Amino acid sequence: MTINWFKYASPASFYFLAGRMIPFFIIAAVILLIIGLYIGFFVAPTDFQQGEAYRIIFIHVPAAWMSMFLYVVMAFWAGIGLAFNTRLSSMVASAIAPTGAMFTFLALWTGAWWGKPMWGTWWVWDARLTSELILFFLYIGFMSLQAAIDDPRRADKAGAIIALVGVVNIPIIYFSVQWWNTLHQGASVSLVQSPKMATAMLTGMLIMALAAWMYSIVMVLMRTRMIILERERHTAWVSELKEGVSK
Repeated sequence: MTINWFKYASPASFYFLAGRMIPFFIIAAVILLIIGLYIGFFVAPTDFQQGEAYRIIFIHVPAAWMSMFLYVVMAFWAGIGLAFNTRLSSMVASAIAPTGAMFTFLALWTGAWWGKPMWGTWWVWDARLTSELILFFLYIGFMSLQAAIDDPRRADKAGAIIALVGVVNIPIIYFSVQWWNTLHQGASVSLVQSPKMATAMLTGMLIMALAAWMYSIVMVLMRTRMIILERERHTAWVSELKEGVSK
């Protein structure tokens, strides 16, 4: 049995598919969050240099990872929408932005709480912190520009340009600790080197990252469904859906 995945490029088809997927990702997110928090705050050993204060990394690091990952995914779908004029791609890009901005703010906020006991200050104009702050402004700029343009198609195109230009900031964030002399510590997890932390620490961090990923999928699917209903409100299928709900 073959599945015609291309039919889900239609907003109507995707709307119902997303509705069926959301409960599974909610369950996965809750389970992973509970396990990750338990490992991070009760199983992982105390760091010999930073003491108990280091445990904020179980929130800070996954949030920072997701802030960058979601921006790349947002730019990808915005670019697809711009290049091929696909409505659903642009809707998904718009749905990703608020969650990406939330994770960026969370990364900055938890980073400040981590930096205070480690550096003695809430904020420094460090290369990584500054480039992460720029990422937050890129998310805000993307959403603000789209909200300022009444025509959704024009708003999608304008937002896509900002998203694609802003992608250059992602490698700057990632490699900033290597390119410049910064206060921010280097990467503890690398694809080419062995981990620099205890197994329990790494396990808790990765599970929290998966929980953040599942949460992001839930929020993007829910927000995409809302955008579809808003933009397709004059179509017959949305009218039938609203009539069915009202009965």
